[in-house]
Amino acid sequence: MRRRRASPRRADVDGLRALAIALVVVYHVWSMRVSGGVDVFLMISAYFLTASFIRRAERGAPLRLGSYWLGRFRRLLPAAAVTLLGILALVWAFFPSAQWADLRRQTWASLFYVENWDLAASAVDYYARDTVLPSPLQHFWSLSVQGQVFVLWPLLILATLAIARRMSTSPRRALIVLFTAVFIASLTYSIITTATNQAFAYFDTFARLWEFSLGSLLALLAPWIRLRGVIAVILGWVGLTALILCGVLLDVQGGFPGYLALWPTLAAAAVIVSGDAAPHSGPARLLSTRPLQRLSGIAYALYLVHWPVLITYMLVTDSTQVGLLAGAGIIAVSIALASLITRAVEKPVQRALADAPQRRAVVAVIACVGLVAVPLASWQAAEAIRNAATASQTNPGAAVLYDPPAREPAPDAPLVPLGTDVGDEWVGLAGECAGELAPARSALEGTCVSTRTPHAQRTVLVAGDSHAQQWMGALEPLSEREGWQIVALLKAGCALAEDEKPVPGVEGCASWREAVLDYAADLQPDLVVLMATKSVPDDDDERMLRGVGRTIERLRQSGAPVLALRDNPRFDEDMFVCVEDNGRDDPVCSRDLADVMSAVNPASRLADEGVAVADLTAYLCPNGTCPAVIGGVVVYLDDNHLTRSYAQTLAPRVREEIARLTGW
Repeated sequence: MRRRRASPRRADVDGLRALAIALVVVYHVWSMRVSGGVDVFLMISAYFLTASFIRRAERGAPLRLGSYWLGRFRRLLPAAAVTLLGILALVWAFFPSAQWADLRRQTWASLFYVENWDLAASAVDYYARDTVLPSPLQHFWSLSVQGQVFVLWPLLILATLAIARRMSTSPRRALIVLFTAVFIASLTYSIITTATNQAFAYFDTFARLWEFSLGSLLALLAPWIRLRGVIAVILGWVGLTALILCGVLLDVQGGFPGYLALWPTLAAAAVIVSGDAAPHSGPARLLSTRPLQRLSGIAYALYLVHWPVLITYMLVTDSTQVGLLAGAGIIAVSIALASLITRAVEKPVQRALADAPQRRAVVAVIACVGLVAVPLASWQAAEAIRNAATASQTNPGAAVLYDPPAREPAPDAPLVPLGTDVGDEWVGLAGECAGELAPARSALEGTCVSTRTPHAQRTVLVAGDSHAQQWMGALEPLSEREGWQIVALLKAGCALAEDEKPVPGVEGCASWREAVLDYAADLQPDLVVLMATKSVPDDDDERMLRGVGRTIERLRQSGAPVLALRDNPRFDEDMFVCVEDNGRDDPVCSRDLADVMSAVNPASRLADEGVAVADLTAYLCPNGTCPAVIGGVVVYLDDNHLTRSYAQTLAPRVREEIARLTGW
């Protein structure tokens, strides 16, 4: 079949990209939904990239990958660097210090185009801090995926063209085969991963490659695609309508990037095909109008700035939704900032480097990285010095409740832990379970850790979910002082109780519990520690873990005494953030004991010979009130877990419970 000559740059496709970004902004601001515009944005970037490379290949011009990468990132980095620097300023000025460490890490990830992988890991990390609002850097995930493809695609194209030359095959046909294969493989992977782990798949580069492949195939097949005028017009308008309505009709956030993402990408493909066949009567004419072309010029910067402006506004106003007027203001501010960045940063840098030697472009890229890296690293270094100084401070924590010499720290003394250290407040033991401690069953793989205690006289087994894990903060000092070996079998969201349902999304809980019981029988520890109850936020319906009695009976068959712990209160908000927002003494960060715990410990009837039920509620909720700060130490690291710092101050009380049970 005779093919038509592919046209170079197309104004209507630029307009389509601008429309896609506009949809992203509008959907974000007024509905906090996802529009599918990002998927179109990714597809179009591959369309332009592939069209450029195939034109060079068919002319016989060298591809010059180094020059391409340098040119691409010298265009992308200036605006991105300025935006990241602005976000750092917003984080420092407005965001709780408990989020600083995560946001600084995400800034590094965004700067080096790996933010999507950071977010993917956080999406499946049970221990990641939950926040009411998303990160102001979250939108960098798509730019990271795009940056990775800007590196990968030219390499694939270069390798395929080399093979095509050896086989005397048309470069265009060879690339069609390549991207068809990538499309099929990636879409299949995307559908499977989205069905099994959508939260991870959403940020997974490999689950997105098919979208880029679709754009590449569109560029490669364009010369052979012929449509009659009427068909092209109808196809174009149907595609444009489908694109605009995508975010309304589909659950983009919860269902992408599987087969549902074919909706916006195929809709955009229909618009592109239509514009080539009917440039004057289809949507191409609308997309080529001056407003959309002007928006296209600032679309990249608009995407960069709108999200941090939106999230900061919602944080400052303590809102989760934006009204019509406020949303219009956010968009107006975002457009103004995008125009400023484009005119004052992006365009001047492009003009300055247009005909400059490559070494000057290299310097420009390094300067952009340094613009973010230097203040970011300096902030982290200053924070590390401050944290080291605070670490030498000793706040009594729970000791003010049981040790008369202990006194409350001065009102102006820093709280422990600092907000920037809250991410380190999960208890993690240093050693793997190796040698005699290594689990035999695969169900325990990756869930067993231990202290490195040479010549230990006693072994303490801690087993259960994150609430069992948090109490290791009280056991660690005892291990160090008395030479105990602590072995911990921990599975987040899976309490060690026979009939207790795991947290949604946690798999293999039943087999893990069985493996724990077998492990305990083989280990024959001197003591087993587990949770016995579960409290419910803002409800006195605290209950015993379902089936924990039968589980304890089976554990007792190993001959070890069992210490069953009563749960701590759980709340309806992040108590650490509450303290940061309102101060250590604000009553809004306290709860009445009767509102969060039962009047009587539901597990008290489990106490028996060889079984002790430890209730430390008096040291969490003294005098009938559950405060967020006791003795200068923040009690909770989130809405339901104790900080390691506070648990450590409870070590003497836990030691007393163990002594009563075991006689040690």
